[in-house]
Amino acid sequence: MTDGRTALVAGATGLVGGHLVRQLIADASCRKLVTLTRRPPEGVASPKLNGVIADFGKFDVSLTGVAADDAYCALGTTIKTAGSQAAFYTVDHDYIVAFANAAKAAGAKRFMLVSAIGADATSSIFYSRVKGETERDVEALGFEALHIFRPGLLLGERAERRTLEGIGMGLAPYLNPLMLGPARVYRSIPAATVAGAMRGAAASGLSGRHVHTYDAMIRLAGL
Repeated sequence: MTDGRTALVAGATGLVGGHLVRQLIADASCRKLVTLTRRPPEGVASPKLNGVIADFGKFDVSLTGVAADDAYCALGTTIKTAGSQAAFYTVDHDYIVAFANAAKAAGAKRFMLVSAIGADATSSIFYSRVKGETERDVEALGFEALHIFRPGLLLGERAERRTLEGIGMGLAPYLNPLMLGPARVYRSIPAATVAGAMRGAAASGLSGRHVHTYDAMIRLAGL
C-alpha cells in the first residue's frame, strides 16, 4: 500500500483477519481501516480503525460515504460450523461476493481474497468447488488487481476448537519438511504469514489476477 490508503477488511474477527487488522493498524501506509463484521473486533483499538456492523445475512454491506483503495477478504467458515452445505455456500460464496460488490462500489482497486488450496469451480468436491466458484465470481467484478491466496492448513490459535486442525498443527513441524516439489503448496502456514502476504500483495503494484500458494506467500510476507 502507498501512503494514505484506506483499507476494507471483511472477516476481521477470524484467524487471518485478526492478524491482518493488527498488522494494518501498525502499518504507517494505512491511513484508515474499515472493518465489516457481525460483531465488533475484540482487543484492538486505534484512531484509524472504523468498525462497520454488517448484516451479511441480508447482504447489507453498504459502504456509503467510504472511499476505499484496497479490500481484504478473510471471511470463511466450515460445513460443521455452518450446519449444512447450503449454509456454508451462503458464507463462503454469497457473503464474499456481496462484500466484493460493496468494495467495488466504494472504489477499491485491489481485492485480496483468502481461498484454499485445491479451489476449482469444476471440482467434484463440494468444498473445492465452492472456493473455485467464489474466486470466479469475484474475478468477474473486474478489480484492477485480484490476489487470491490458497493456503494449506492455517496455523494459529482459533476462538473455536477444531480437533482435526489441532492434530494437523501438532504434526506440521514434522510434515512440512517432507512436502517437497509440487507438494510444497500443501504445507501448513501461519495465519500471520498469510496476513503479511496479503499486505505485501497490495503493495506490489501488480495488476491482473494472481494466485499465491505457499512459496509466494512466504515471499510476499518478506520471510
